[in-house]
Amino acid sequence: MKKTVILPLLFALLPMLQAQRYEMAFQLPGATDSMLYLGQHYRDKFITLDSAVRSSDNTYKFVGKHKFETGMYAIFNKAASKALFEFTIDGSQRFSVRTNQAFEVEEPEKDITGSRAMQLMYSYMKRLNQANRQAKDIEQRKKSSDAKAKAQAEEDMDLLNNEMREYENTTLSANRKYRFFQLLDMFRGPDVPNEIEDKAFYYRTHYWDGVNFADHSLVHTPDLFKKMNYYFFGVLYQADYDTICKYADMVLHKIEGDTLMMRYFMDFIMPRYYRSTKNIGWDAVWCYLVRQYYLTGKCSWALPSEISNKRQTCEFLEKSLIGAKGAELYMADTSQSADPKDWISSHRFPTRYVILWFWDPDCHHCQQQTPELSHLYDSLCNAGNKRFEVYAVGYDADITKWKKYVQQYNLKWVNVGGTNVNIDYQDAYNVHGTPTMIILNEERRIIMNKVLPTKSILPFLDRYEQLHPLPQHRR
Repeated sequence: MKKTVILPLLFALLPMLQAQRYEMAFQLPGATDSMLYLGQHYRDKFITLDSAVRSSDNTYKFVGKHKFETGMYAIFNKAASKALFEFTIDGSQRFSVRTNQAFEVEEPEKDITGSRAMQLMYSYMKRLNQANRQAKDIEQRKKSSDAKAKAQAEEDMDLLNNEMREYENTTLSANRKYRFFQLLDMFRGPDVPNEIEDKAFYYRTHYWDGVNFADHSLVHTPDLFKKMNYYFFGVLYQADYDTICKYADMVLHKIEGDTLMMRYFMDFIMPRYYRSTKNIGWDAVWCYLVRQYYLTGKCSWALPSEISNKRQTCEFLEKSLIGAKGAELYMADTSQSADPKDWISSHRFPTRYVILWFWDPDCHHCQQQTPELSHLYDSLCNAGNKRFEVYAVGYDADITKWKKYVQQYNLKWVNVGGTNVNIDYQDAYNVHGTPTMIILNEERRIIMNKVLPTKSILPFLDRYEQLHPLPQHRR
């Protein structure tokens, strides 16, 4: 009797169950939005997949016919500035989650129903958060002036690190079938062996070892973006441009031919290197990537117009890159002579360095730094230690105003300006505003193309001379 009743009911329910493929409820007391969105990461943004309105008990229920791929997902609001709650869809697509005001799952086994993968995920995260709190307490104790207490804290930290290392390895090993733990293992980063002397080199070189770039679902995880962002703008942040280019090649060669992955990386890192106004040599990195990847056809998604624009910009920037030969300017001084014989060269000075200072009397930053630079210049001259000449180009078209400022502040360096000039210095040195500082070495090659604070000029020259000593016969 029971079988003849139950089977027809099951068959009757099948169309209903198939029509409603997912039902995910999130009770989020900390959320105040009338509507929240479900989606996936794509670099530092979100792709919206569904939306849900808030119920009276602050529950947001997402219901639909779509079948989601296994992976990491997020709940976010309209601002979409960050994820309110991260979760995994792995197996079950019918589950419920309850968090506290801070969007934390306090008791995974009770607060999550219908998803074993998510229970395990948040149990792991709960233990990790506990360990982080323990580590903070230990760090405070390590600051103790009591030697015994400090030694105990050091021992406790070692014990905690060993405990968490064992916990992590055991947990990953037991749960490899779940996507969250697969990603965790993939993005752990390299363990640097104790016997390695150059640990920084090893870390940079092996940073990507665990990442499977053939897995395109990684682009929809926060992990790949964080790892990419940290590598280029954390690990390599202080590196010179040659080193950055070397390691950029190492990464990009791994994904060469993979349009999706290549675009994922390039569309994010290229603007960061191009727009930087403070980082020395980053414009050279941008030009390198343009020439090696865009102009060689390795960025197949780029339209011809984009490639053409990048080529033109690259050619323009390369004139003022570090290492480039500085164009020799001939300009009239305050006498504004129209005779080229009276014009002054930017290169023909006995000093090892020449600072090209493009400035404007009405520029606020120029008004601050020009007197400071003048004071440094005068003090070096008075001390008989004139390490550089300043070739100050008045950027303002108002000749009278420029000459008045030079006289008023008694600028004793080489003052040139006006329209009597041999070439377009704005084009020659990529001068697109004021102030602009270019430092030339003894070969009149560019060694700095960023505006340094006056207090940083001598330390910069000192460091440069340590790395580039003059040959004995030229000292």
